[in-house]
Amino acid sequence: MKKALVIFIAVLIILGTGISLSSCKKKEAVSKDTAATTTASAEKFKVAFIYIGLPGDLGWTFEQDQGRKMLEEQLGDKVETTFVENVPEGPDASRIIRQYAQKGYNMIFATSFGYMDPMVEVASEFPNVYFEHCSGYKTADNMATYFGRMYQARYLSGLVAGKAIGQGESIGYVAAFPIPEVVRGINAFTIGVRKVNPTATVKVVWTNTWYDPVKEREAAVALLDSGVKLITQHQDTTEPQKAAQERGLVSVGYDSDMGKFVGDSVLVSPKWHWGPYFVKTVQDAIDGTWKTHSYWGGLKDGVVELSDFSPKVSQDVKDLVSAEQKKIVNGSWDVFWGPVKGQDGTVVVADGSKMADGDMLGMNFLVEGVVGSLGN
Repeated sequence: MKKALVIFIAVLIILGTGISLSSCKKKEAVSKDTAATTTASAEKFKVAFIYIGLPGDLGWTFEQDQGRKMLEEQLGDKVETTFVENVPEGPDASRIIRQYAQKGYNMIFATSFGYMDPMVEVASEFPNVYFEHCSGYKTADNMATYFGRMYQARYLSGLVAGKAIGQGESIGYVAAFPIPEVVRGINAFTIGVRKVNPTATVKVVWTNTWYDPVKEREAAVALLDSGVKLITQHQDTTEPQKAAQERGLVSVGYDSDMGKFVGDSVLVSPKWHWGPYFVKTVQDAIDGTWKTHSYWGGLKDGVVELSDFSPKVSQDVKDLVSAEQKKIVNGSWDVFWGPVKGQDGTVVVADGSKMADGDMLGMNFLVEGVVGSLGN
């Protein structure tokens, strides 16, 4: 009996040890699986976006956020994105940008001109982080700029606007800030207007805002009271378009398809399409092929485009826009190829000459046909 009992106990010990070893192996396997999952999660390429406004349903920030969503859709499990909205331009932006760099984000997009210097400052502190700034001109080894040739779409919308008013009538332009980006848009639009309506004028009122519905409506109303027959603008709100509609007049939108929110009185809207650029840029960084750059894509790249036309736009105008767009896309012509004249009639770009990108990016003059100044 004792021998049998000893054998029985020994068997139990062996079995217990096996069970214990098996259990240890299972725990080890689970631990390895958990570690692998954690590592996979940690290896996601983390991208942060700094927004000047709210994503909302339309406008500048909305289109940037649409690009962010496309980035998530296209790159799937490779990326993790986040954003912070309503970040004021200026010194405090550096604190927000720095926080994301400190949290281990691999790439940071700052989506407004006033974030440029704060981003330059932070980029110098985090050489292993990629920084992308929209609409600026300063770069570093780890900081690039990106923007779109919106002036091309603005020109096309000017053709539509010029055809929508009588010969010699005026258009109201509610302008944001007198910086090159906005000035370029005013000039390109005016060149389009006067191509089809040589005696028309474009009256400019500055609001010094990117998003202020009250101020932008007031500016539009003042222009309408002065007798303009069509309204356009360079801000996120639809208030100028609504003001025109209330007077029974038409308008041209900006940033997003404003016709979706105002109606057929919005003839067309030049708009942004950032997704393809975001996808390519982030993929380059993941692949290790990213290099600093100053990207400026246009109609050809699909970064800028026109919305669908209102039913109020005739087929002959659509055909004209299509023909002009083809010339820009195939490179046979562009908006600021000479002759281009300044407000006082002096030739700024001679016939047969092409304005260089650097001169366009620093544009500080208004073309013939614009009523207003860069000072107010």
